Amino acid sequence: MLRVQSLSSYYGNIQALRGISIHVGYGEIVTLLGANGAGKTTTIRMLIGLLRPTSGEISVGGIDVLKYPEKVRKIIGYMSQKFSLYEDLTVEENLNFFGGVYGLSNQDLQRRKKELLELTDMLGWEKYLTKELSTGMKQRLGLAVSIIHKPRIVFLDEPTSGTDPLSRRNFWRIIQNLAQEGICVFVTTHFLEEAEYCNKISMIDAGKIIATGSP
Repeated sequence: MLRVQSLSSYYGNIQALRGISIHVGYGEIVTLLGANGAGKTTTIRMLIGLLRPTSGEISVGGIDVLKYPEKVRKIIGYMSQKFSLYEDLTVEENLNFFGGVYGLSNQDLQRRKKELLELTDMLGWEKYLTKELSTGMKQRLGLAVSIIHKPRIVFLDEPTSGTDPLSRRNFWRIIQNLAQEGICVFVTTHFLEEAEYCNKISMIDAGKIIATGSP
């Protein structure tokens, strides 16, 4: 589902990424584990076509990301490190807006909203303003929005940063449910206990993969 080969990136004379290679299969949960500043966010932004590497190859679902970034964005979901939904809209309004952005028909959108509200345990919260939600619930809404169009792979950049341990466990339960449905999940984190939920871990330090394997 995801193939990254010899990915490198320079910012001026500084090498941010150093020959990163990652392979991810269908339905796998894979984490890029490393401290802040290790290169996790830079990597994930290149994988979804937001940044261009200096060299290397990236393929998602058989599509060359460097040649066809727009095609790739139709089959992926992305949840950024910074909460990026509209806080003055309700939970339902955010889902409606992004469902429209992805071109869902009204019938598909209504069905998908119900599925996602059940998946994220947010039934009954539809009319609440997003700014009234706890950090953990905002993260769950962010995940719901990122998968509203049923992507084949979802990229999550430190999705549980700033949440309490219980919220983190609940969030990872949702991620595991996604993988059981065949969705590939690529997630960055600096929490060792979160990495244990994954099928495969790639440890990154100073822009270089220093180890890859199972938990």
